[in-house]
Amino acid sequence: MQEPETAGAAGAPISSETIETLLNRVSVRGFTDRPVAPETVDAVLRAAFRAPTSSNIQAYSVIVVRDPEIKRQIAPITGNQPHVTAAPVFLAFCADLTRIAHACRRHGHDIADNNLEIGLVSSIDAALVGMSAYLAADSLGLKGVMIGAVRNDAVATARALGLPHRVYCVFGMCLGWPADIPKQKPRMAFEALVHQDRYGVLRGNCTMVEEVADYDAALAAHYGSVGKPTTPDSWSHEMDRKFVPQLRDDLRAQLRALGFDFR
Repeated sequence: MQEPETAGAAGAPISSETIETLLNRVSVRGFTDRPVAPETVDAVLRAAFRAPTSSNIQAYSVIVVRDPEIKRQIAPITGNQPHVTAAPVFLAFCADLTRIAHACRRHGHDIADNNLEIGLVSSIDAALVGMSAYLAADSLGLKGVMIGAVRNDAVATARALGLPHRVYCVFGMCLGWPADIPKQKPRMAFEALVHQDRYGVLRGNCTMVEEVADYDAALAAHYGSVGKPTTPDSWSHEMDRKFVPQLRDDLRAQLRALGFDFR
């Protein structure tokens, strides 16, 4: 196996195929009519299932949705995002406690009144599998976009997907062959996100207030370059509008109805 390039060797940056794939990642919402073979999706998911899983519990399941009628049922839940129905494949990444419940019943126990930890662990497991699937798919030339809006109505999503008690859809993913690749959106400065040993020990000299202001300007410039209306404080404005009033304020009650207590 080839050794990774060492820092500073001939002044070249450290890179790899995986690093480049992530550095060039974008969310794609437009797809061609080219079908995505079942064997391709299977290969992507087999690789994704090697993602880390807490204590080997593997508390996830994935629903591969190709049926247009089911996608049409999901689309209104997500705010009628057109790519939900247009994508050849919609993957639903679910937190799934049914196998844990079965294992406990075999030993005379149950997971009624399950706590916050098991809900978090199963949700994180599903998220790790989802990102791994995206990376595997991208390496084959497939593109897509994550759909967190399935949680706008977690109960309705569960109904559309036929999910049993103790399973909920954490997020979805539209997947297909890209019709076009959008311009990459900027991220916050690396120096603003990486702390050394203790929170607040940053490499840069800027404060959080300055970093957010810089990112507001950078994101506004990006949206302007692609013709998307925005405000000068683009990111801050979006965050305020998204989280005030609180987003999905009834989600806890919905997840409790689906068997996740998060108590």
